[in-house]
Amino acid sequence: MKYLKLIRYKNLLMLAFMQVLFRYAFLKQQDIPLALADWQYGLLVLSTVLLAAAGYVINNIYDVATDTINKPQDVVIGKGISETAAFNIYIGLNVTGVAIGFVLANIILRPTFASLFILIASLLYFYSTTLKSIMILGNFVVAALLAISVLIIGVFDLFPATTLENKAQMASFFSILTDYALFAFMINFIREIVKDIEDMDGDYNQGMNTLPIAIGKNRAAKIALGFAIIPFILCLLYINKYFFENNLLIVTFYTFVFVLAPLLYFIVKIFSAKTQKDFHHLSTVLKLILFFGILSILIISLNHQYLQNHA
Repeated sequence: MKYLKLIRYKNLLMLAFMQVLFRYAFLKQQDIPLALADWQYGLLVLSTVLLAAAGYVINNIYDVATDTINKPQDVVIGKGISETAAFNIYIGLNVTGVAIGFVLANIILRPTFASLFILIASLLYFYSTTLKSIMILGNFVVAALLAISVLIIGVFDLFPATTLENKAQMASFFSILTDYALFAFMINFIREIVKDIEDMDGDYNQGMNTLPIAIGKNRAAKIALGFAIIPFILCLLYINKYFFENNLLIVTFYTFVFVLAPLLYFIVKIFSAKTQKDFHHLSTVLKLILFFGILSILIISLNHQYLQNHA
């Protein structure tokens, strides 16, 4: 159990679920060729999960002092797992993840694509050791890495199967993945700011320069509020243009209830948020928004099938 805590297995399960969902609830339902066989796609998911797990391990190693103040119940390094053992686990996860990525890149005859896995591993390392303490930049990198975990599906499964004949069709599906990647980036970026506000005390004691430390908790909360208004407006416009106008009423209802309403709740509640408990609650709300937002790809597929069956 202590090892599962070290790699934040719940977050990894959500990451794997997201990638499986995009493949089998969306791409597999379309009349298009895909570059990877099912077992190869399984390796892509495994590689992504292993690299993310390595990121959690190295983050836990460098965050012992901070977590001792912010989240003492979550500290595992030094409590059953030595720092040396944790480093060995980190190296093992990274080497395996990058090796699988190298194999996949050669399977699709794009060996240079293996550099993407090295980039992910490197960014996660530098985030934990350096970037995390740099105002805004650390938040941006974490949010970008989640977006990359969506885009990597198109890079490995769509792009290699693209021909001159299906180029326009494949581009439209890649565009949809890009839309979801942008959504994931925006929500996770806001969540990282909220988590920084939540962890402000421990971060301050470690000499970090996060946004709330630099400008204060209240101003940082207002910036998070400002950023939250952007995806709210964009989602509203997107829902109207792509769901409502195309008669996808089930999707329209779903996104209003499970994405827009919680996002509006977040915008309202962050006005009055003061305590660490308040910001932890808002961080959880954003995590749910992200989950239900990604899950909408399944609702879209089901809505399309419903319309086809009743046409």
